[in-house]
Amino acid sequence: MRDNRKGDLFSRFAVATAHQSGRPHTFVAAVLIIVVWAVTGPLAGWSDTWQLVIKTGTTIVTFLRVFRSQNAQNRAGAAFQ
Repeated sequence: MRDNRKGDLFSRFAVATAHQSGRPHTFVAAVLIIVVWAVTGPLAGWSDTWQLVIKTGTTIVTFLRVFRSQNAQNRAGAAFQ
């Protein structure tokens, strides 16, 4: 039996993050993160760890967005039916 509270909690979280990710201030924050990362490159000596930070961050964000996008697609399919 499915616990509806967990499903509802995830759906609310998915809707909220989808809403926030499309806002201008979120885009600006992402650009600022990239600028800060790029500026710290020379300070870190362009090290492997410096590169790993951005690669790990983007991988984690992409991984989580897959599940959020699937949730949105599932809700759209259910609304269509």
